[in-house]
Amino acid sequence: MTPEELLNALDPEQRRVAETLRGPVRVLAGAGTGKTRAITHRIAHGVATGVYAPTEVLALTFTTRAAGEMRTRLRQLGAPGVQARTFHSAALRQLRWFWPRVHGKDLPQLTESKLGMLAQAARRQRIAPDQAVLRDLASEIEWAKVSNVSPDAYALTAIRRGRKVADLEEVTVGHVYEAYEEVKRSMGRMDMEDVLLWNAGMLADDERVAAQVRSQYKWFVVDEFQDVSPLQSALLDLWLGGRDELCVVGDPAQTIYSFAGADADHLRHFTAKYPQSTSIELVRNYRSTPEVVHAANLLLDGTVSKGVDLRATQPSGAPITATGYPDEVAEAAGAAAHVKRLIAAGTPASEIAVLLRINAQSEAFEDALSAKGIPYVVRGAGRFFDRAEVKQAITLLRGSARSGVAADMLETVHATLAGMGWTSTPPSTRGQVRDRWESMQALVDQANAFASDVAPDLGAFVDDLDRRATEQHAPVAEGVTIATLHTSKGLEWDAVLLCGLVEGTLPIIYAKTPQEIEEERRLLYVGLTRARKELFLSWAHARNPGQRGNRKRSRFLDALVGESAEGARAERPEKKTARKARHCRECGKALRTAAEKKVDRCADCPASYDEALYEALTLWRRQRAADDQVPPYVVFNNDTLMLIAEHRPTSESAFGAVQGVGPKKIEQYAEDILAIVREYV
Repeated sequence: MTPEELLNALDPEQRRVAETLRGPVRVLAGAGTGKTRAITHRIAHGVATGVYAPTEVLALTFTTRAAGEMRTRLRQLGAPGVQARTFHSAALRQLRWFWPRVHGKDLPQLTESKLGMLAQAARRQRIAPDQAVLRDLASEIEWAKVSNVSPDAYALTAIRRGRKVADLEEVTVGHVYEAYEEVKRSMGRMDMEDVLLWNAGMLADDERVAAQVRSQYKWFVVDEFQDVSPLQSALLDLWLGGRDELCVVGDPAQTIYSFAGADADHLRHFTAKYPQSTSIELVRNYRSTPEVVHAANLLLDGTVSKGVDLRATQPSGAPITATGYPDEVAEAAGAAAHVKRLIAAGTPASEIAVLLRINAQSEAFEDALSAKGIPYVVRGAGRFFDRAEVKQAITLLRGSARSGVAADMLETVHATLAGMGWTSTPPSTRGQVRDRWESMQALVDQANAFASDVAPDLGAFVDDLDRRATEQHAPVAEGVTIATLHTSKGLEWDAVLLCGLVEGTLPIIYAKTPQEIEEERRLLYVGLTRARKELFLSWAHARNPGQRGNRKRSRFLDALVGESAEGARAERPEKKTARKARHCRECGKALRTAAEKKVDRCADCPASYDEALYEALTLWRRQRAADDQVPPYVVFNNDTLMLIAEHRPTSESAFGAVQGVGPKKIEQYAEDILAIVREYV
């Protein structure tokens, strides 16, 4: 293609990007605005006009898929000699070439997994974390290394930033981190973060290496610049060596990896770092209907997450559908019915996606799609019945059923999962620990439903689990995609169903600070902008059928659906009138035991407490117990916290009326408790 042909293929803003061949350049590219098209045409235009030598250009991105797509486009545009790589790939290539020449020995072996070395490091600290905690430790060490946080500085930094790994003390995590580095060195290994650290160190310490690298690469392009970590930014500066021939492209509204070390300030403050830079905005959205674009703009309007104002170019399409359901089973069934209608109307299954906040939400949707004979693929996670903790639980339950010693089905399920680490209270941290708990909780919920609807027989329940696992193996080709919002980034479908949009899930319950809440808002923005033609939003008032519908829809939906009839159904229902004493406040049956009478409900009736409030009360109790140097149950036991979360008292007299609250408790804790409750009423 001639230079003019390259430019004629672009819209006015994209063309300006392609024509601005000298840096520094910042491109703020909204979702669906053709950023990859703009930067690949810029590179190809630079090559075609002779400004760039292909071998002197280094285009950087964050995934091998994105780098491969960029290389393909550059080949098609007549610039096959340009290097398009991930940061890690570019750094590893340089290390493999220079390390033996600088150090006189081979580069240490790159490890595929940290887990084995982490297990050794943990044992040195006299702890034995399970696989889920090990994976979370690995993620935390990755964050620390890309954020330039050393083992010595980890504990203070983690406390200051509110980072937590399972129930481990921050000092303990720092010691495991230090021990991991020692184990890794003793084994002659390096990890992926070392690739960046060592490459940066080599460039900083050896001017000959730095000069050779800088003579090789003179023009730099970085895609998804909002995802750059402090370490990657430092490495990029070393590659540049004081030069400013740099073009960065990104969207601050799609910053969703801060927890992993990404820092969008590098994109936001680019013009402050390079005062002579050119800043260009791509605003024409070529992906989505005006209805979807309008919703995406509305979601971020007036917030610190606001990026560019998207302008739709596609013709008008279907209105956005927003629906509240009584429970998650009904929500999944509604989603499956909607999918079936879409397929019947001609939308290929592969052009439909069900997007969720966390992997553990997928089971109900897998089951609902299977029930309607709709093929699906789970992206970025194993199918529910392929997950390690689910397989282990079913194996143990099958053993109990065959042994014939299991007396009560639900007791056996609860005891088996408790032995695997399940508790009735969810963990307050993110990551694999939370995902693992959600998987086990889904089995508990399924057991409760099976006992209620079919029979409280353990053998029959295990048979039902086996049947479900068999039926849910769907062909990969032409299937509906089930994915988390994080794994959906960079993808798009004709129809997108955003499900499970309730408080405590989106925003996720452990998002506490304003910054964390905004990241959750941006996560929903990413989900919205995956849709080309149709968008379906849904939430469930309760987790399981028969439970009180006391969940609130996500606060983020207020900007999108307002107080419509559908939206109103998501609000907290009026509190039911209390039943007569000594009868279950949920089902009305006579209460039999002292424990049942204490909480005013049958042992097998689901608790109707406000889940988000209960979590907040639990976190408060943990801190108060630590401050008072007493065990948590001395403050309040779990049953009393559940009753507080059910009754939601807003005065001292109402607080004192809760079972388990006496005059001393009122004196000690009323002020704190009432302040917490008022946030959820």
